[in-house]
Amino acid sequence: MKRFSFSKLMLVLGLLFIYLPMLILVIYSFNASKLVTVWGGWSIKWYVGLLDNSQLMGSVMRSLEIACYTAVAAVALGTLAAFVLTRVTRFKGRTLFGGLVTAPLVMPEVITGLSLLLLFVAMAQMIGWPQERGIVTIWIAHTTFCAAYVAVVVSARLRELDLSIEEAAMDLGAKPWKVFFLITIPMIAPSLAAGGMMSFALSLDDLVLASFVSGPGSTTLPMEVFSAVRLGVKPEINAVASLILLSVSLVTFFVWYFSRQAEERRRKAIQQAIEEGAAANASQPQVKRPAQVAASA
Repeated sequence: MKRFSFSKLMLVLGLLFIYLPMLILVIYSFNASKLVTVWGGWSIKWYVGLLDNSQLMGSVMRSLEIACYTAVAAVALGTLAAFVLTRVTRFKGRTLFGGLVTAPLVMPEVITGLSLLLLFVAMAQMIGWPQERGIVTIWIAHTTFCAAYVAVVVSARLRELDLSIEEAAMDLGAKPWKVFFLITIPMIAPSLAAGGMMSFALSLDDLVLASFVSGPGSTTLPMEVFSAVRLGVKPEINAVASLILLSVSLVTFFVWYFSRQAEERRRKAIQQAIEEGAAANASQPQVKRPAQVAASA
């Protein structure tokens, strides 16, 4: 009989500590009572009531929209910054540029949000843009914050690539931009996907930056939840959180499933290539070496 070790016990306790509150939240989203802490039976009226809560659903759609824009922009800017840091090894101010790229990782969000707020106010006074803070200013702030994470993830992948493949393509006449889009981008696609998903999650979860650079009519979901929690958690918030957990779980499952299918196809292709190569070598007539001929004579 296998002993239940201390490491397994800590693993189970850690998983319970992380996922048990989520399970409780999902259960209480079906609570019929208006009081979150009082169980009043099973009901789905809070999910049905989300269709009538235009303010909460509007903040959800607004957060998803900003998160999608942020993921695209952060991947583009972060990839370019990572390419410069890893491929352009020598240029004036490289150390300063690397420090500026990674500064948002260690900078408190309060300082970043306050500095961006002062920047937008100064720009509005000098050039008249932005006239009001809203979705665009939140998108710029989130992109500035998330591009640093993408740059770190993509640069780590670029340092592991074999430069001989890109050099061989350029030796055969391919332009640098063509090598980048047709060779480099496919090889770093997993890191781009990871950076995009990380940017999407960070943007969807951000509260501090959005609080500084948002304006009237641009309330995001974290801001809506935070303002509602101060007055007491509403059952609709549990329903929205449950739907987000369901969506994230489905996306994670599909990503894992398709990645596993792709890995299986790649493994089968490699195995088939090895078998075909072995069959081809076996079908070819073996030529005796001079030493073997002399020994047989």
